[in-house]
Amino acid sequence: MSSLKFGTSGLRGLVTDLVGWPSYAYASAFFRSVSANVGPRAVVIGRDLRDSSPGIAATVASAAAACGFEAIDCGALPTPALALEAMRRGAYAVMVTGSHIPEDRNGLKFYRPDGEITKDDEIAILAALGDVTAVGGIPTAVTAILESGAIERYHQRYSDAFAPEILKGVRIAVYQQSSVARDLLSDLLARFGASVTPIGRSDKFVPIDTEAHRAEDIAFILDTMSSGDFDALVTTDGDADRPLVADGTGRIVRGDVLGLITARYLGADTVVVPVTAGSALEQSGGFGRVVRTKVGSPFVIAGMEQAKEAGAQAVVGFEANGGFLLGSDVTLGGKILSALPTRDAMLPILATLAAARAEGMRLTDLVTSLDAGEMASDRLPNTPSEQSSAFLERLREPNFRGEFLRSIGSPQSVDEQDGIRIGLDGGRSIHFRASGNAPELRCYAEAKSARDAQALVQWGLTAAAAAMAGRPDQS
Repeated sequence: MSSLKFGTSGLRGLVTDLVGWPSYAYASAFFRSVSANVGPRAVVIGRDLRDSSPGIAATVASAAAACGFEAIDCGALPTPALALEAMRRGAYAVMVTGSHIPEDRNGLKFYRPDGEITKDDEIAILAALGDVTAVGGIPTAVTAILESGAIERYHQRYSDAFAPEILKGVRIAVYQQSSVARDLLSDLLARFGASVTPIGRSDKFVPIDTEAHRAEDIAFILDTMSSGDFDALVTTDGDADRPLVADGTGRIVRGDVLGLITARYLGADTVVVPVTAGSALEQSGGFGRVVRTKVGSPFVIAGMEQAKEAGAQAVVGFEANGGFLLGSDVTLGGKILSALPTRDAMLPILATLAAARAEGMRLTDLVTSLDAGEMASDRLPNTPSEQSSAFLERLREPNFRGEFLRSIGSPQSVDEQDGIRIGLDGGRSIHFRASGNAPELRCYAEAKSARDAQALVQWGLTAAAAAMAGRPDQS
């Protein structure tokens, strides 16, 4: 059985299941699904730094040519840079990346000329997949048109919008690892006056997850920051659409807190976030409206579009992993930063560091001033979707929900958009949802302290496992 599956952001699976015919078939299905649309028949193709990515990108180019599309090779560059180039050209885009997952896996992200594909587009791709046949195999490799300027235009996007010395004197460690933005990130920060020290460059792919941090990454960051030589450490996931920022103590700033700081810095009036983001967004009082959606950038994008249709002027969105989406043009110091409705790591990194400097505060103090509480998450692996679904369905019943939660509190509010998110007393919450990428049940919790948030998650996983096994003891 193939591991390939559409998740919250694109197609992903094992490299062994993707290379060759499968990547050709899925790319061809994408091109077939949009062939009837009016507009340029061109596609820009990008990739991350995994060993498998160049070969898969070449296969995508062959599929494009076979379907009558002009293939334009943008090389290795951040996903948001590729999306920006596609918007500039009015072209389609395919990014070869597995984002933060290990190197034995990879994926494809598909873009229309106006941005990321929707869930309806995914359905259309799957429908077209059945029409792609293996007769004759993969056509001879094509020579794609080379485009080396896309990454420079992405760099220019930010160098033009932000003031030249917004980071003057800030000491920043750039953890380069295998991020496709490792050189770009260092260059941009230095341009804005920061004292930049590149560290940890790697020729081997490093699966940096900006939300579920690996123990070795936490240890590396703490060790780096223990020297006292830096005010912050920054890096991104593999394709640079998700940021990671650590303060001077080595503590990693939550992705939704980066989003909150960035949204304030940009003067947003409407913020669109998934239900997994912290409740500090509503409590901060700084936004005219906060809209909650299901988990995944397609849902955040749809929410931003609805907000603009309703009259919102400065609309932004972000996810709990830190990926920031700019839904409308904003003005910074008299300069316009144009909309880019796809996840981006560069904007939240720049805006967060600039906000701390503008306030004359250490990053750690700026985060503390937000009183954003603490969040924790974990999962029950090897939990079949039918078990997760049955458990979540029971949680929707008020009587079962009340009894299930009896030992930790009573429900104050319930959000059923994506799983079940239950508000508890004392500013706490617990949230259960089935993973969209794997057979597992995920649990998220929010509390005033990190210890209490982690305790809630551990209780939740133990109680959920007991309930699914039919055991009465949930303690």
